Amino acid sequence: MIETPVTRDLQSRGIPFRVFTHPGPVHSLEQAAQERNQRPEQIVRSIVFRLAAGEFIMVLVAGPAQISWPTLRQYLGVSRVTMASQEEVLACTGYQTGAVSPFGLPAPMRILIDEKVFQPDEISIGSGVRNTTIILRSQELRRALPEAEVGCFVECN
Repeated sequence: MIETPVTRDLQSRGIPFRVFTHPGPVHSLEQAAQERNQRPEQIVRSIVFRLAAGEFIMVLVAGPAQISWPTLRQYLGVSRVTMASQEEVLACTGYQTGAVSPFGLPAPMRILIDEKVFQPDEISIGSGVRNTTIILRSQELRRALPEAEVGCFVECN
């Protein structure tokens, strides 16, 4: 099994998971889902935002869902939020975009999770290594991140 800061963190928390490595480069959410034998909404994207200089948050969203910027700004009580650059993502998470995870971070980070992430029983999330993912039960994600804030951060009805 491949070992990353993510796998070490999950193991230390006693969270069951499995690692899946794609046979080649991944070019789309649909391709990733098909190769993992999942639906696109089972793939959890970890998106990093900059609130201020040196202040970042991570939002976990399900597959193709788009974050509602007004909802996110209102929830955070700020007037401005920007997506972190690739360089900022690497600096604050230790991971390249496309491999970001809320696990194994070099420093604590505020984590928000859109409630739709927990709808499928099984999900996949960044492993810290591109073209490789962690597959686990959505309830294990909730158990592993008890400090995370759960809410509606996408277009919800």
